[in-house]
Amino acid sequence: QVQLVESGGGSVQAGGSLRLSCAVSGYTNSVHSIGWFRQPPGKEREGVAIIDAYADTCYANSVKGRFTIPKDNAKNTVTLQMNNLKPEDTAVYYCAAKFGREWYGGGTCPPRAQDDFAYWGQGTQVTVSS
Repeated sequence: QVQLVESGGGSVQAGGSLRLSCAVSGYTNSVHSIGWFRQPPGKEREGVAIIDAYADTCYANSVKGRFTIPKDNAKNTVTLQMNNLKPEDTAVYYCAAKFGREWYGGGTCPPRAQDDFAYWGQGTQVTVSS
């Protein structure tokens, strides 16, 4: 089993920044990809960013140039740096893990990537006010 715990959410004004962290424990040697996903109010969960076993990353088009998964993460911790936040970024943010060496380095994350992730954290709320 793999456990994930998100932290770092909160409230910020538009244009501000937040840094989310995902602490991964359990069978971490088998985890090959970590993804960040979000669920805006009243909407379906969507992909935000993924880092794979090769340290390659992909992002949703809506966050490219604003959100980054640093490649020099601390052991068993994956962060999501969010800059220039917009009100439409308001959502519950989740980190998730999957086994298998799938490549996510194509720039744009594939649609419904969340369907391939088996382990999920509880989520952390991000609220961006205008």
